[in-house]
Amino acid sequence: MLRICILFILLSSNIVQSQRINDKKAKEIIAECIKVHGGKNYKKFDISFEFRQYQFRIKNNNGHFYYERTYKDSIGNNLKDVLDNNKFYHEVNGKKMQLTEKMESRNKEGLNSVVYFILLPYKLLDPAVNVEYVGTSELEGQKYDQVKVWFEPEGGGIDFEDVYCYWINQNTHMLDYLAYTNGGPRFRKATKQESIHGITFQNYDNYQILDKSIPSDQYDAAFIDGKFKLLSKIEQINYKENE
Repeated sequence: MLRICILFILLSSNIVQSQRINDKKAKEIIAECIKVHGGKNYKKFDISFEFRQYQFRIKNNNGHFYYERTYKDSIGNNLKDVLDNNKFYHEVNGKKMQLTEKMESRNKEGLNSVVYFILLPYKLLDPAVNVEYVGTSELEGQKYDQVKVWFEPEGGGIDFEDVYCYWINQNTHMLDYLAYTNGGPRFRKATKQESIHGITFQNYDNYQILDKSIPSDQYDAAFIDGKFKLLSKIEQINYKENE
């Protein structure tokens, strides 16, 4: 019995050590990816762009952020959503309006999720983020390091249970593909790139993976096998750096 207990402890220790090694490797890969995409330029920037019917402004000043989304409703009212470190608020024609809890949550997450994807891979090493090195894979003739990401409940947003997977090019260290399950099996391929203030922003082709039974870290295999369909193109236009 003693020998069995010792063996169990050793095996458990090896598993924990392996997990720590994977986490360290994943963090190193992500850190290099962030460096290539923008690095220290992420610390302070102020940019605007258009995405579909919305105009966005994203500012960061050493951790103090300001996210803004402006648009019109069906009858021509000018609407604005603003999120910063301390608060969220909604304006109609320049006046702050109280939203229902459900509407506030929807608008806040709608703004925050666009910013999250626009700024990838920035934020992937935040305290609420868990990372794990999955392994290597090959897509369209390029070799990739595959990293899985999920979030802690505290600081991870309302979709903290979602699991994301990122494919980072071993040669360029750029984020070329990503996958997630929220809203259905999704696999995105980076297309056009634009550099503003030393930060690389990317458009994506957004695919639906047809087999809903497989985990997100296997979506690359489904993509290779042609088991997907193009849903939309994620395209931001008219980038500019604000003074």
